[in-house]
Amino acid sequence: MGIYGAINSAVSGLAAQAKALENISGNVANSQTTGYKRLDTTFSDLVSGGGSKQAQQVSGTTFATSRATNTVQGDITSVDVDTYMAINGPGYFVVTKASDVVDGSTTFADETYYTRAGDFERDKEGYLINSSGYYLQGFPLDPNTGNAIGDNPTVIQIENQPLAASATTAVDYQANLPRVPATNDYDGTDESTALLNATVGAGNVAVANEADFLNSSISGGSITIYNQNGTAMPVEVRYAKTANYDAGPPVVEDAWTMYIGTGGDATDAWYDVGTIQFDDTGEMTTLTAGAMAGSAVNGSGDGFTISSLTIGGTTAANVEFSFADGSLTQYSDKDGRASSVSLDQDGFPAGELTGVAVDASGRVIASYSNNQQRPVYQIPLATFQAEQDLQRVDGAAFAATAGSGDADLSGGGQILAKKVELSNADIADEFSKLIITQQAYSANSRIVTSADEMLDDALNMVR
Repeated sequence: MGIYGAINSAVSGLAAQAKALENISGNVANSQTTGYKRLDTTFSDLVSGGGSKQAQQVSGTTFATSRATNTVQGDITSVDVDTYMAINGPGYFVVTKASDVVDGSTTFADETYYTRAGDFERDKEGYLINSSGYYLQGFPLDPNTGNAIGDNPTVIQIENQPLAASATTAVDYQANLPRVPATNDYDGTDESTALLNATVGAGNVAVANEADFLNSSISGGSITIYNQNGTAMPVEVRYAKTANYDAGPPVVEDAWTMYIGTGGDATDAWYDVGTIQFDDTGEMTTLTAGAMAGSAVNGSGDGFTISSLTIGGTTAANVEFSFADGSLTQYSDKDGRASSVSLDQDGFPAGELTGVAVDASGRVIASYSNNQQRPVYQIPLATFQAEQDLQRVDGAAFAATAGSGDADLSGGGQILAKKVELSNADIADEFSKLIITQQAYSANSRIVTSADEMLDDALNMVR
């Protein structure tokens, strides 16, 4: 049986090396496939028989099996596509396949797959799909809290629906008012000439007195706010000093009146929002609501709330001008103008979707034409107890099996935006394996040839 055993072993070697060659061929073919994991080949010997002593034993056949390299990460490279992603560390993107198109809308299969191929792009329906046709899944985010909704990922879809307008509710105001304002009326020596011109009078500034008002007040900055339907409203602020500090008794604090432009009202040119007092250290002390309809000191006592603000015929409701945390001061300023002026508001107009990107925390971010951004999905990463037992499917993807265990969506590595993971198959390594495999295959074929010649010799002995 020796010659026949040799032939049997050589044939098994040929089959094993053929399988190795098949794996090498597939690795080389997919060396440029995004997220591809190469298959290595492991050889096992099968004992064909033999005695209990080493001298009585003979070499057996061999058997080739494929060995997964899922845990071996490929090189990560930068790209210029906002929705491309790579995973640094363990984990897989959760994806699915399309099953049908019903009434022009894509429906999806029930099966879930897993992939490291993160070359996702947004299609015409707003889905994120990679080059192999897999649709990315994620957890939708609550628009108010930013927290994930539910624990089952769904197919990510970012539709072209406009972002609704949001009315301005608060204007955070910061400025330093000079101790002596450099108004047009100020003569440079007598501080009383820097006070509000008496002809303007108290309360809202009449159109007829606007010139005198402008000459005895200074600019406090401007900002655009938005009402309930997103209409822009330009807000211009001015300040006029109405009282200078006097140690008394009684003590008289520095006092300023805040005004907002009406935007072309037929009667009033500027609204009297309220009076702000400062102590001799320049810190804000007391606020008093002005003559403007709807103006009141806010509940915190550090700003004004206007219940109905009309500018140029457009009205916004319940707008607060806040000087919280001492953001409005009166320190000496040689220029006599308001300095460190900063106005920030929380409203915005409606906006069209302009782009989709992924951030460093693995969230899908929708960008709009109104300069707003909204996180809409959280991308989970799936990990497995035995990922080497995942079933390979088309498109550099995998399916869970009984051996791999169920997917765990609570961990994984780090998602890197605008990057992709390349194949972990190295051409140079595969060529080295190819040379060894070719030599081993040729050697096994020589065994078959030699055994055949030996059988011919044995048969020729009886002739």
